Amino acid sequence: RHRGAKPPRRYELLGGLFLGFFFCNPRAMFQKRLVIDGRGHLLGRLASIVAKEILNGQHVVVVRCEGINISGEHFRAKLKYWDFKRKRCNVNPSKGPYHFRAPSKIFWRTVRGMIPHKTVRGEAALARMKVFEGIPAPYDKVQRKVVPSALRALRLRTNRKYTDLGRLGADFGWKYSAVVEQQEEKRKTFAAAYYARKKALLEVKAKALAEATQKLSADERKILETYDL
Repeated sequence: RHRGAKPPRRYELLGGLFLGFFFCNPRAMFQKRLVIDGRGHLLGRLASIVAKEILNGQHVVVVRCEGINISGEHFRAKLKYWDFKRKRCNVNPSKGPYHFRAPSKIFWRTVRGMIPHKTVRGEAALARMKVFEGIPAPYDKVQRKVVPSALRALRLRTNRKYTDLGRLGADFGWKYSAVVEQQEEKRKTFAAAYYARKKALLEVKAKALAEATQKLSADERKILETYDL
């Protein structure tokens, strides 16, 4: 058969069924969403772990990207980014490469470089990842995780210098650092008030449970202990 000839119809149908199984069947993918708090993580280590997870089918959301750290002093990171900004198309710079200033987009581009993003598999993997500055709704009410193998406190010596993406992006034209800080202060205020209400409610519930337990007889307490209540 000629190399450029079209494959038989039966192979096209089989290929469509094969792709349909993996992209439409809910059993062939993860349903749980993983929310990661990026603050205090090292850029490369976190990006490599996230890249592997989204390639495996996991949906990942990374919040507080402005708090992601880069090892090395800030001036060194600025020099490297200045060198990166010089790389462009001389004929038409609008063709790329594009130099993002927002911390979330810098992290997104780092992850993109670790996956085959020009293939269908890589494009689908990149669509499973979401990145944000700050913690917008509804992720402010969702439990957030950390990655111990990417934490700066566990992977970088205490005498080593480091910087963060928020400061680096602000030096190169990111204009929303003050807005993100303002929104974060509001979120922390609401979260503190919610925790105070929740703590008071738990104390009332524990007190009521203790009073109810005291009114029970010894036989009733033994029955409850058998059920771990």
